[in-house]
Amino acid sequence: MKAPLAVLLVLGLSSAAAAADAPGKWIPMFNGRDLGGWTPKFTGSALGQNVLDTFRVQDGVLTVSYDGYDELRGRFGHLFYERKLAHYRIRLEYRFSGKQVAGGPTWALMNSGIMLHSEPASSMRLDQAFPVSIEAQFLGDDGTGKRTSGNLCSPGTHVVIAGKIVTEHCPQTSTVAVPPGEWTRFEVEVRGNRSIRHLVNGVVTAEYAKPQYDPTDADGKRVMGSGPLELGEGYVALQAESHPVQFRNVELMVLEP
Repeated sequence: MKAPLAVLLVLGLSSAAAAADAPGKWIPMFNGRDLGGWTPKFTGSALGQNVLDTFRVQDGVLTVSYDGYDELRGRFGHLFYERKLAHYRIRLEYRFSGKQVAGGPTWALMNSGIMLHSEPASSMRLDQAFPVSIEAQFLGDDGTGKRTSGNLCSPGTHVVIAGKIVTEHCPQTSTVAVPPGEWTRFEVEVRGNRSIRHLVNGVVTAEYAKPQYDPTDADGKRVMGSGPLELGEGYVALQAESHPVQFRNVELMVLEP
């Protein structure tokens, strides 16, 4: 006897969800066609508004484009994945292209990244530039060899490196410089509130532990509320910081706690 169509559909959806949550398996985070499963948030704009079509999918590649801008005007963007995550690996390839949009700050030249353990996009203030999170940072080298990729930044947060709390916003931990225009492999392994590790082209560029809120930062204090100081889960987001960048082969592996 055949099961009713509704039952088959539910079973199919349950199987798909189970496959997505199965630990130890890489799953694609983009469908290659559109931004399904992801939500943009730009400084000064309402949640879900994709300002000037900055985030778009072209030929199966997620693209951050500024071809509709005359200048940046402080409109930093983040594209948030729909699932909250705690123990996982995320990997992708990125490359910078073209020129930075007019009005972009000098530090944002060939600058992007993955926000980890982020607050929900829905909790960001309208004019908030960056979510409270840990950033696994991408940088393109400007020819000096000093702009290394795979460092971390900490908007509204702190981390512990080699047993000591680090309050510097963007400490340089990496020695790997990557020329712009090259597809670069980037991977992050996140183990809740225990440890986070960055790899650029297979080389470890940052290792740190005990990610935690910065109670001296207004947004960090707001998001922490009455909860614990350390943060062990959150959302991931990709950045649009004023320089055109592309992402491909964006994949997620859920890990056992």
